[in-house]
Amino acid sequence: MPLSPPAARQPLHRRLIDMHGYAREDGLFDIEGHLVDTKPHGFETLDRSVGPDEPLHGMWIRLTVDDELLIHACEASTDFSPYAICPAAAANFGRLAGLRIGAGFNRAVQERVGGTLGCTHLREMMAQLATVAFQTTYDARQARRQAEAKTSPARRPALVDTCLAYAEGSDVVARHWPDYAASRHRAAE
Repeated sequence: MPLSPPAARQPLHRRLIDMHGYAREDGLFDIEGHLVDTKPHGFETLDRSVGPDEPLHGMWIRLTVDDELLIHACEASTDFSPYAICPAAAANFGRLAGLRIGAGFNRAVQERVGGTLGCTHLREMMAQLATVAFQTTYDARQARRQAEAKTSPARRPALVDTCLAYAEGSDVVARHWPDYAASRHRAAE
């Protein structure tokens, strides 16, 4: 269902974020994001003149991950920025190699490329890139878990209790993983 009709208004700013996940031939995955900010009017910064609908920000970032969500490499690039110094922050995003996407990931990103070490816009894309990485590697992780389940005891699915749909008491969990549904646990007591 779409949003309700808006009040009369005029556009002032537009941010486009486009993200994709790719399987590589070497078994790794590339997760790429592109951010573009524009305004319908021209303006000046200390370092450049920005024309109407010309990018104020134009940035790219690529994470290379494995199916366990370990970051093997991170590359960033800034094509457009308000200040001449901004593109220098992109090189620091290589510091994210070695991190694993999971609990504490956003905090670890902040520690490695937060504040004056990084770029706010590239850093803000990291949380969404992590979600795209999760979605991109889902089938590979499921296949690995199924193979592991044949040789080791079952464990609680990682998705349980991560959102409303996957709440322990939800119908979705009851249908996907009946052994981990709250109603089953209550009935067993």
